Amino acid sequence: MLLMFKVKNYTSFKNEAILDMRATAYVQHPTHVMQVNDKLGLLKTTALYGANASGKSNLISAMFFFEQYIFSQFINKNENQDFESNKIGVKMKLEPFSLSNETNDASEFDIIFLHNNKQIQYGFECTSKEVLTEWLYINDKKVFERTGIELSFGSKYQKMLGAYKKLPAERLYIAVLEYFLDEEGKKVILDDFISFFNKEYNVFTEILFESTVKGLAGMVGLSKKLVSNKGYRNKVEQYLRLVDVGIKRLDVQTETIFDERTGKKKKEKVIRTVHDIYDETGNVVGEKLFDLHQESTGTLRFLAYIQNVIEMISKGGVFIVDEMSARLHPLLTKLIVDIFCSSQNTKAQLIFTTHDISLLNNNQFRRDEVVFIDKNERGESSLYALSDLKVREDATFNKDYLQGKYGAIPIFHYDDIMGGGLNG
Repeated sequence: MLLMFKVKNYTSFKNEAILDMRATAYVQHPTHVMQVNDKLGLLKTTALYGANASGKSNLISAMFFFEQYIFSQFINKNENQDFESNKIGVKMKLEPFSLSNETNDASEFDIIFLHNNKQIQYGFECTSKEVLTEWLYINDKKVFERTGIELSFGSKYQKMLGAYKKLPAERLYIAVLEYFLDEEGKKVILDDFISFFNKEYNVFTEILFESTVKGLAGMVGLSKKLVSNKGYRNKVEQYLRLVDVGIKRLDVQTETIFDERTGKKKKEKVIRTVHDIYDETGNVVGEKLFDLHQESTGTLRFLAYIQNVIEMISKGGVFIVDEMSARLHPLLTKLIVDIFCSSQNTKAQLIFTTHDISLLNNNQFRRDEVVFIDKNERGESSLYALSDLKVREDATFNKDYLQGKYGAIPIFHYDDIMGGGLNG
């Protein structure tokens, strides 16, 4: 479970921005909070609002880059096979804030999360060429800190890590440990760290790199369980029937296909959707199989989402999505949010960007669940929650937001545009 993510000097975030998932003392919507202990409750959902180009996608990009930068340096890839197979093979480069005459090439990232009854904090500051600082804490106890290539260790970990002091400037120390540390050391220091990112930290990246609308059909993530586990497939089918997109069930067949990469034929499991065929009186008289590319983009996106949702609710995790409402009916977006906010969800979190203000109707969110990202005239993005603005519980969030009371909306001169600006 995520407590906090921080980014600084990355894309439009020149100054420090912190996404805080710790719940405030609000009593509204108690099912929206996972109570870890008497002092700590974590939000199940956070909705990120802001104008186009305000920096919403940049925050999701930062969360994805952070994960990718760490694991791209890991050498023992075979130990993280599932992790690697879940990614789409697009490398992102470090992009510090560039709209300033003061050059700063160093970006900073930091995360705090809970996993297997441990609180882990890890972060680093880096340029495109070297790692400047790095730190790891477990249960608020220092494991190591690094400045340049100099290392210091917490007293509990000095004996375990003291032999591993050789450190290339361009490599994360945690990646050095992943390669050299013995099995006992890995179990104490690294296993829970790797397990969290492998099993629980899921940045939904398709929308970041989608090149065409229908291109989604070729890249929609299909879980291996969807093919191999009939019970899991039945759950996905149930949701597809509930949202009434015309899909009766999913059909899985083994077919021989041509692999353009190798130039050879190979056998592969292929998933198609099954639709009923009707006669003129409305009676079902047969079935027809559709290839995925024949389905609407909204249906494909819901199919991609619902697989992750089912897994997250069952096993726990953090589902991070850019533009979750893109190509989805507002009621489908609300359904996904409601699933995460329900009392049945006890270990999963949803973080998503959206322009769908219908979700703000009737104060369906707590004030600490609504976060705005705004950009000033210097191109600098900032992040703040509705709870930071001291807004009343009974305020009309959606109307007040559109009226500009919270900021983070587009500012343009409508009368000038409609009064002749288009013809000028």
